[in-house]
Amino acid sequence: MGSLAGRDLISIADLSAAEITEVLDVASALKAGADPGRPLAGRNLAMIFQRPSNRTRVSFEVAVRHLGGHPIPLFNSEIQIGERESTADISRILDRYVDGIVARLSHHRDLVTMARAARGPVVNAMTDREHPCQVLADCLTVRELLGHLAGARVCYVGDGNNVCTSWIYAASLLGIDLRVVGPEGYEPHPAVLERAEALAGGGSTVRLSHEAAASLEDAEIIYTDVWTSMGQEAEQQQRRDDFAHLQVNDGLLAQAPPTAKVMHCLPAHRGEEITDSVLDGPQSVVFDQAENRLWAQEALLSLIFSGELPTGRAAGRGGLIPS
Repeated sequence: MGSLAGRDLISIADLSAAEITEVLDVASALKAGADPGRPLAGRNLAMIFQRPSNRTRVSFEVAVRHLGGHPIPLFNSEIQIGERESTADISRILDRYVDGIVARLSHHRDLVTMARAARGPVVNAMTDREHPCQVLADCLTVRELLGHLAGARVCYVGDGNNVCTSWIYAASLLGIDLRVVGPEGYEPHPAVLERAEALAGGGSTVRLSHEAAASLEDAEIIYTDVWTSMGQEAEQQQRRDDFAHLQVNDGLLAQAPPTAKVMHCLPAHRGEEITDSVLDGPQSVVFDQAENRLWAQEALLSLIFSGELPTGRAAGRGGLIPS
């Protein structure tokens, strides 16, 4: 049984460098055609989508079915987290019916509550604080492109948001040379940087700046994300003004080596944080990156559910693997 069997994934910082590598190795093997077996045979997974979803829902549903399981999508209009029922009660009830929960929630605190209340594994499919499954797929993409992660020069251009946070933790664990470039006032939270330094043993390789040129000059990967995330719509025009000089366009791309590749976690606001000419251009790998969501998540679920299927659902256990 692997080290991830029965585990929650709330933050990418919950994993060690070796465990991230294990996920990526399995993902690479699955992508190359390895038979995943049926570790989810006889298992049901609740998939909660409090926020709209395209890549996350489809990639997780396909992954669950590839592994022999049955995904059960649930939307906020049906369960109304914190309104119709408390988050903990929803988690406790689902815990009696299903073998695990994949949750894409508005608030990270609700995911933490859900994980504490459930005895089966809970996987973070995105919250306002982190997006670990996205960054696992991103790391898979970078490793495919460069052949390594340690020392990879990644320039993240944009807001210090949930994706950025998960990137900072992954970079600190894996020794990635991460440069985060954003306007003043949009930096990652200081607590994130403190935790990253602890993960790296006091020597984090994450650097912050407000101008892109120095960070781009030897970058191997240029990464961006939307300037305005869900829940920040009232700030949209201010953010457009503040981030305008950091649009990933042909001019910005020209400051990096011609071999640099461009990544975006999608959905993209074309003409805002990135232009069509870059997103659809020869240096873009965004759709390969999007595909890797499937392989990284399938690998993750395979490792989490790699133990023997418990027999029966007696004593209120719901046939669950302890987390």
